[in-house]
Amino acid sequence: MGLSWQQGPLAAGAVGRFLVPGPLPQRMLFAEPLRRRMRVRFGERWIADSKEAVLLHEPGRYPVAYFPPSDITADVLQRTEHTTRHRDLGRTSWYTVRAGDRVKERAAWQHTDLPEHAQVLRDRVAFAWPAMDAFYEEDERIVGHAADAYHRIDIRRTSRHLVVHDADQVIAETKHPVVLYESGFAPRWYVPRTDVDGAALHPVEGQTFCPYKGLASYYDIAGARRAAWSYENAWAEVRRISGMVSFEPDEIDVRLDGVRQSLETGQTVVSHGVDRNLDLSEAPSRPAHLG
Repeated sequence: MGLSWQQGPLAAGAVGRFLVPGPLPQRMLFAEPLRRRMRVRFGERWIADSKEAVLLHEPGRYPVAYFPPSDITADVLQRTEHTTRHRDLGRTSWYTVRAGDRVKERAAWQHTDLPEHAQVLRDRVAFAWPAMDAFYEEDERIVGHAADAYHRIDIRRTSRHLVVHDADQVIAETKHPVVLYESGFAPRWYVPRTDVDGAALHPVEGQTFCPYKGLASYYDIAGARRAAWSYENAWAEVRRISGMVSFEPDEIDVRLDGVRQSLETGQTVVSHGVDRNLDLSEAPSRPAHLG
């Protein structure tokens, strides 16, 4: 999922490898100019507005935007006595964020003892995503976490023969599925509803949120729990899979051109990073535009 998360090239579980003669460091951090205007909303105010943010990619975490102090509203940051130590970037000081009547403790941080090779982050401040009201790129709200420019989704039509069985019962059969290729993941096969036995799908409580696709709903199939899912109202970028159904090959018999599918490297979804959870309350049917 992008550059440093899930099975990306800088992640611990990378499915590929760099073709170099010697071993790479176990951890590699990558920082780059965001090259997009990013704004932070808190307490009904814009507290940061920058065209010069730097995005940090760190193994096992979502990308994090760091803002130059000159692009942060004066007096919203109050340094606290709380410090921590980042394993690669040294001592980290934490801030309380205050805007009007709104106050969040330990809602922003700054690395204050950076090694020489990480000076691109010098004096810059990052805001804790769940502590803020909203983040925007240009005039569109970004939900979940900062967008990873290296995360890509491609959807392709195919004429391959896909059959899903539960024992002797055919749950789905199609010769026109679509396949979704997503950075860091094995392919996922989506079946049109007209080719699925809807009576076999039993909706269950609980949804998950993908910042790139939207809200996923799940189904039990007989004794197979959460064996299928669907993005009922997928976001515009992946609208082609809206309402289609995908099946979990480790929970139910999925055969593609006669070959039974199995759980592959890169197919297990890690639902959130070590730095934060993804809250369903962050996932409106579409990210809000500025009015």
